[in-house]
Amino acid sequence: MTPRQKQLVGFVAFAAFVVVVALLPAFISAFRAQQFAFVGIYLIALLGLNILTGYTGQISLGHGAFMAVGGYTTALLMVGNEQFGQTGALAIEGGMKDVWTIPIAGLVAGLVGLAFGFPALRLSGLYLALATFAVAVATPSAAKRFQEFTGGGSGINLFGVPELTAGLTPVEIFGRELAFNDWLYYLCWTVALVLFAGAWLILRGRTGRAFRAVRDSETAAVSSGVSLARYKILAFGISAAYAGVAGSLYTIAITFVNPDTFPIALSIFLLVGVVVGGLGQLGGLVFGAIFIHFMQIEWAQQMDAVVPDFLPIIGDIDTDTPGAPALAFGAVLILLMFFLPNGVGGIFRRAGQALTSWRYSRGA
Repeated sequence: MTPRQKQLVGFVAFAAFVVVVALLPAFISAFRAQQFAFVGIYLIALLGLNILTGYTGQISLGHGAFMAVGGYTTALLMVGNEQFGQTGALAIEGGMKDVWTIPIAGLVAGLVGLAFGFPALRLSGLYLALATFAVAVATPSAAKRFQEFTGGGSGINLFGVPELTAGLTPVEIFGRELAFNDWLYYLCWTVALVLFAGAWLILRGRTGRAFRAVRDSETAAVSSGVSLARYKILAFGISAAYAGVAGSLYTIAITFVNPDTFPIALSIFLLVGVVVGGLGQLGGLVFGAIFIHFMQIEWAQQMDAVVPDFLPIIGDIDTDTPGAPALAFGAVLILLMFFLPNGVGGIFRRAGQALTSWRYSRGA
């Protein structure tokens, strides 16, 4: 299969996926629409993390912190002086509509990521992972410490705020009236699809080739004229911006933010989602997003009802006991890594290779 044919297949698959996303709310309940909105949010975060880890080779365990930056940015811009008062420590006039806070949240988080990228240049591998993990650990405590800005442990409540679109009354889009859950679904997936296309454009060009060169061999990349500092910092900035957008949408979705909204475990789950979707692959990340969302809230709790008892490890788990869902989550992840070491994206890659081999054999 030639590169042009691969691009055509990818474009057709993406167009078909867009159609599915657009039509799905008509066949599911409002509750399910909300759940799939969270899948779109996680997809955005995974896209950014994959650019950093999968394509540039920099391991991050702190992307939940960048999501928190985006989430708090959106919350502060939306509530303005309603949260802190006219004489409060944070002087934000009025309140900004939720949609307009999303790019600002991405920009702020991206700048924070760029700033973190400079000291991260001296770190690599496990040392970089520990440094980013330290940021994730410190972020909830920092949010509690600066309560004059963040609301401390009480957080910031967005429910009923006029700037929250469709929060109290439905919104009309293209002649169709959308309640909050449906509006949230379309908002999250519109942003996710746009950012997916943006990531694809970045990675298929010169910048993407430089990222992969840094990942494969820093020595060879420098020999080829690639600036390690520039592209490592750029990868951090882009990745953090994506996480900031995801954090902004997450805050809008739950209409609330406090230090516990973005826990330490979130950063771990994001890395799990990238690995399940496939490092260095974009197409499989949707499955990674589905896995980390539904496995946490639903599948792990129902594991003993759907998995045969004869299967090792999982079959013996009683998910009604305390801690059992977490154990089921870990067991499923171990099995996935055993049978799918390259993630779901690896299946797509092997399918493409098999199709190419079949075409060559037919031609021969």
